[in-house]
Amino acid sequence: SIMNGEIYVDSEVGKGTTFTIVLHLKDDKDTVSSPDPEQPWKQEDICNLEGRRILLVEDNELNREIAVEFLAMTGAEIEEAVNGKQAVERMEASPPHYYDLILMDIQMPEMNGCEAAKRIRKLEREDSDLPIIAMTANAFEEDRKAAFAAGMNGHVAKPIEISRLLETMAELLN
Repeated sequence: SIMNGEIYVDSEVGKGTTFTIVLHLKDDKDTVSSPDPEQPWKQEDICNLEGRRILLVEDNELNREIAVEFLAMTGAEIEEAVNGKQAVERMEASPPHYYDLILMDIQMPEMNGCEAAKRIRKLEREDSDLPIIAMTANAFEEDRKAAFAAGMNGHVAKPIEISRLLETMAELLN
């Protein structure tokens, strides 16, 4: 985030949600306390995604709201879908190259992330190969493999580590 902080969200149906927020508070205008005073962290370190459009596919409303807040700091335009079916419909209804990247939750009702990714990859359009990053609560190897087998380009485990997510997004968008 802009404050060089991290936010971790861990949500389980019927059990609740745990938020862990780590903030490194600013000591002046453009540097943040960092363990190494020789290398102050600068705001420019956050990836600038201005002019990019991201489709965030996540069924949990709270997780969606938090992700939108943090993604907004990159300057990207964020659109939301609540499940895989809606994500595929959004893709189908949009002009070519409307979305630059999709963040896809895996466990969702109606249509899960892997199925949605497979369907997006099969769409008869020139941008059906856009970057898709899987977000999954299970960091298990088989989940990672399933995401890549479904045609996804990246994988970020939940609770989402914002710096890791931004790094993955920047890699795939450049």
